[in-house]
Amino acid sequence: MGAGHDTVAAELARRTRERGGEALVVDVLALLPYGLGSALRLFYRGSVRHFPWAYAALYRLFLRPGGGRRPSGTPLARLAGARLREVVDRTGADVVVPVFHLGAQLTGHLRARGLLPVPSVVLVIDFVVHRQWLHPGNDHCLCLTEDAAREARRSTGAPAGTCGPVVAPEFFPDGPGADEWRRRFGRHGPGRPAVVLSAGAWGVGSRLGATVRLLAEHGFLPVVLCGDNARLRRELSGVPGVVALGWVTDMPGLLHAAHALVDNAAGQTAVQALAAGLPVVAHRPIPGHGADGVRRMAALGVSEVAEDDAALLRALRRLTAPGPARRERIAAGRALFRGDAVTDVADAVRARR
Repeated sequence: MGAGHDTVAAELARRTRERGGEALVVDVLALLPYGLGSALRLFYRGSVRHFPWAYAALYRLFLRPGGGRRPSGTPLARLAGARLREVVDRTGADVVVPVFHLGAQLTGHLRARGLLPVPSVVLVIDFVVHRQWLHPGNDHCLCLTEDAAREARRSTGAPAGTCGPVVAPEFFPDGPGADEWRRRFGRHGPGRPAVVLSAGAWGVGSRLGATVRLLAEHGFLPVVLCGDNARLRRELSGVPGVVALGWVTDMPGLLHAAHALVDNAAGQTAVQALAAGLPVVAHRPIPGHGADGVRRMAALGVSEVAEDDAALLRALRRLTAPGPARRERIAAGRALFRGDAVTDVADAVRARR
């Protein structure tokens, strides 16, 4: 779903191989039979792009944190059980690490019934641990924050720890690509602070056109990440004073060249920005996990939520200018990166054995 889960899985695999291990990334949606995975992806993509109210309703029904009886994702996930067990047997895997909540439902179901012979360590990549991440059959959870780990322990009764966000090392230093992005931004908006607006891999956002016009009119250079949404890129490219980008391959350089990120989902782009030392301001979040996630980030002190246009302008003026407000926000964001997920996975497997 989107690119965030894939990005995390790829970085886990890279770290594992760097240390002499073996890693195989498997898309749980591809393990579902009858084309169900593709249908599920298309439905979710269409919902968040065109019918956000429908996704909000599904989130409240299936995912929202909290008690009470609600439907589980296990019946769908278990359809992929036979194929996952075949992969584990064929590869001789030592551990399965779900980074998507449907995968966590699958491994929890299999472990609880003795059908998966190796431990499952769930890496919860969301700031809010919604109910589908939490299956008591899994052996261990790794979360972004200690608050999330406490919630996982309380809900499942299983061990849970904190590993921080999983971000590639290129996001931490100011890489060589940043200078080229700075020159590009300087050509488009001399003297204007570049503010990145993230719409995710699918180019999803609420009233993005109005937001970029607002920023351009008040002295900023809006740089919009449109993902694979070619229509959105065409629309925003026609707005004076706006840089509309498609798929970006040098995200570390771009983030280091910018002054702030306007986020709407508390996803992987947001944590990459925190690693790059970029202040994050949430505005008009997507419903469901996006709205919950940006508020949890703000409660942790690593970002803030701008509820209206005036609040967005105030926040950006304060955080793009040199000074204590910007330094403190950057320090708070980087403090999240204090663990290593691969080491923690290995420790959890040893403890289980």
